[in-house]
Amino acid sequence: MKITVQSIHFTADKGLLEFIQKKVDKLETFYDNIINGEVYLKLENVEDEANKITEIKLTLPGNQIFAKEQCKSFEEATDLAVESLRKQIDKHKKRKEIAAQEVKRAVLASTEEEY
Repeated sequence: MKITVQSIHFTADKGLLEFIQKKVDKLETFYDNIINGEVYLKLENVEDEANKITEIKLTLPGNQIFAKEQCKSFEEATDLAVESLRKQIDKHKKRKEIAAQEVKRAVLASTEEEY
């Protein structure tokens, strides 16, 4: 999957970029129709230690899902955001299965009426 990573107001090191790519790529094991992804890394100007924000947006066929996490490190925020996206992917897949079953039932019902 192609993802773009944008670090806002700082330059992300190669290790962090590889970590993010690896984590986001794991989502393809749950749903292989992910079109692309966008990751935004931000540093927030607050006195709190948890000033690192990771936002991930994935484009699926006919849908987009989004997760935003704020933690002490970008790695921790990325882990939490990816877990949130995994749950959203599971919900998306279940909704698609239910819709497919309803279409199948409607087709079967209409063919039975013809006979």
